[in-house]
Formats: sequence, structure tokens, C-alpha cells
Amino acid sequence: MTAQRQQFSSLGPLTQKTFENFQPKGNTHNQRQRDSLQRAYEQARSFAENLQGWVLLHGGYGCGKTHLAAAIANHCLLQGTDVFFINAPDLLDHLRATFGPGSPVAYDNLFEQTRNVPLLIIDDLGAENPTQWAQEKLYQIINHRYNAALPTVITCNVQLEHIEPRVRSRLVDMDLVRKFVIDAPDFRRAESDQTNLSSLAMHSRQTFEKFDLRAGEIAPEHQKRLRTAAQAAQQFAEQPQGWLILTGGHGCGKTHLAAAIANQRIRNGDPSLFITAADLLDHLRAAFSPDSPVRFDKQFFELRNTPLLVLDDLTMQSATPWAREKMMQLIDHRYVMRLPTVVTTAVDKSELGSRLQSRLLDPQLSIICPITAPMYRGTTNQPVRSNQSRG
Repeated sequence: MTAQRQQFSSLGPLTQKTFENFQPKGNTHNQRQRDSLQRAYEQARSFAENLQGWVLLHGGYGCGKTHLAAAIANHCLLQGTDVFFINAPDLLDHLRATFGPGSPVAYDNLFEQTRNVPLLIIDDLGAENPTQWAQEKLYQIINHRYNAALPTVITCNVQLEHIEPRVRSRLVDMDLVRKFVIDAPDFRRAESDQTNLSSLAMHSRQTFEKFDLRAGEIAPEHQKRLRTAAQAAQQFAEQPQGWLILTGGHGCGKTHLAAAIANQRIRNGDPSLFITAADLLDHLRAAFSPDSPVRFDKQFFELRNTPLLVLDDLTMQSATPWAREKMMQLIDHRYVMRLPTVVTTAVDKSELGSRLQSRLLDPQLSIICPITAPMYRGTTNQPVRSNQSRG
């Protein structure tokens, strides 16, 4: 590898990212997640050897897609292939900068280099500011390489429907593009702490085994509804599909059942994010702070796309317009993508607003379990559990 070729690649510190120091098993015991990472690793190596077509690596933050893209670049550099590796927002910044009078690089030169380099790697597509100018330039680059079938690697962590339609139509061409979805957690965080959002640790004792059906304590009609809700929760935990909506007054047991679902999924090795609606909005507000260690878009991406979201104590009372809009964006995304979701709420459906109602109460997606039992206060013949554990 010549120094000139390495400098041209724009890899910088990513020259240390290779196939040899990649961990194809990740840091998870979840077999599905491991398999997705292993497949992406094997296909990335195969692409680096043959350089035919395009590769699209799609996945969340820190899942390994940039490492694999850089490993492809480094392998090809060693084989004598010219490579240009660039982050999508940086590419557009560089193109804008060439219009400056003091720019050492002419716009035409940089543009042609990007369009015609033997191997182009665009990292983090979708993170750029989607101005009309930016969309047009990206389209011109991608369309040129598409028509010429020039080897190209793209990494992306946003849903493809958010990509400019002309660019998206190129990315979904199965005759040219091989797409690999990496469903692995963040490499940079330990498996036991994959998210700083979840408050499930506070509810670790709330399991199905410890749930009290309150037989003989409450009226039969209340007990019947409680049993139905418990059965629905257990079935959902065994195979999360669609949405489960648990409604009822405070202390009736809905939070316990919601936490039991999440705890069972975690024991099975599957990711699950449990959070109250109030805490969720607090986290998102905090992410806007310039001192926040976590970017807002990363936090929101994690919430929207987690394999199982348990949203406890949903209420829109006293919510600001901003809070309402963010909650709606979250709910709407998971609704459209049909991502497994559990919601508990103690408020009347009219207080949620028509937009949220249309998503939460859709009978084609949601199982709705009203719990009418009164607040749990403990009995003399059974262990007393705190009201917190009865949600």
C-alpha cells in the first residue's frame, strides 16, 4: 500500500479496522443477532475479494457496519485498489468547501473522484442535512456509479423510506445491491448495559411466577379480566407479535405484567427495553443538551427500533406540544413497522388524543386487555407486595 494511495483513501484512523480484528460474534449471546453479524462479516470478506456490485450494510449505532466497511477498504488498498472512504455529511461538506476561493481542491476534481474511484465507500448515508442541493449531489454520485455498476459500499442506520426516493430506488435493486441487516447491539457497550434507557432493573422481581391473580380477594368479574390479561401477557412474552395494550387504574397489576414480559424476554436472551413514558421524554429532552454524552438522534433511533419496547404509564396529561409530537413519532414508527410493543396506561382513551388512539387501539395490530381490579393492597394470607410492583 503506497502512502499516496492511503492518503487518497481518506480512511485516517480507520486504517486500524480490519477483518482480522473484527469480532464476528459481537458481544451478545443472542443467536439471531450473532448470525446476522456473522453473515455480514462473511459477505463483506467475499465482496472485498471480488469487488462486484454494491453492498449495503444496514443496522443501528455501534453494530459493526463501519468497521466492516473500513475492513473492505483496507483489504482492497493492500491489493492495490484505489479506495475513497467518506462519511456522507463530510462528503457534502467537502463539496461545499470547494466553492471557497481558498480551496486547494477544485469542485470538479473532487466530484469526479467520488463518482469514478474504483471503490467508493459512503458511511452513514442518511445522516446528512437533506437540503435540495445535498440530495441532488448525492443522487448524481450514486446514479453515476449505479449506471456504471462501479463497486460501492454504503452503510446506513436510518429506515430506507427516509432516503431520497431516487437514491432509494438504486439501493433496493437486488440485481446490483446486496443488503445485509446487522441486528446486533452496540459493540461499545457491555451486553448487560446495552441501553441506558431501560429501567427494567428496578422491576427485576416482577415475573409471571410472582404475579398474584388475587383469587378470592376480588369480585369474580374483576378476577376474570385479570386472568385474561395475565394469559395474554404470557402468550405475548413467548412470541412477541403485534402490540399488547394493558389498561386499568393504578396498582391493578398492569406494570407487573408488562415488566414480566420484558424480564422473560431478557432471560431468553432477547433484547427488551422497559421505560415509563415520563422517563422516555426526560431522556429525549436531556439529549438536546450540548453537554449530553448521547446524541438525540441516536437515542431516538434506539427507542424507535428496539426489538421489543415496553412503554409503561402512557399519559398525555400536561404534555407539551413537543412531547406529544415526539411520542407520536415514536408510536407511529413502531406502528408502521409492526414492531412488538407493550403499552400500559391508566388514563381514559379520550385523554390520549385521536392520533394515538388510532394506533394503539387498532384491532388488526393490538390486543387490548382492560384490567378492572381495584388497587392491590395486600392480604393477610399472601405475601405483601408493594404498590410499585402492581403498576
